[in-house]
Parts: sequence; C-alpha cells; structure tokens
Amino acid sequence: MLYTRTVEQLPAVKIIVVAALVAIVVSLFSALYFLYRDRGQGTRMIRMLAVRIALSASLVAFLVVAYWMGWIGPTGLR
Repeated sequence: MLYTRTVEQLPAVKIIVVAALVAIVVSLFSALYFLYRDRGQGTRMIRMLAVRIALSASLVAFLVVAYWMGWIGPTGLR
C-alpha cells in the first residue's frame, strides 16, 4: 500500500501557501500604492507587478510539485 502524506500531516505546506498568498496580495497593494504615489511616471509599479507574477508562478509550481510528491491531494467539497 502506497503511503502518502496529507495536508493535515504537513502543516508546513499550509503555512507556505498562506504566506505566498499574503505576499502576492501585499505586492499587489504595493503596486497600487506606487501607481498613486508616482502618478504613472516611475517604474516601481511595474517592478511590483512583476514580483506578483513571479510569486504567483512560484506558488503554482509549488502546488504542482506538492501534488506530484503526494503532499497534497484532491479533496472535494462535502
């Protein structure tokens, strides 16, 4: 029988996902702040949006690897 770990057994996976989501939201609001602060003239907003895209892509890659490794699994709504 194949032994796989679930999210309940690996609380670090939950912590990583929540931290990544918080970082994505913070990056998004930072870009909004720089949009108003620089009045569209600076490049800080573009840099923060690029950081948000990189964080989002990294989170998706982490979730794919975690699923492939068996750390997380499909659980439907009940």
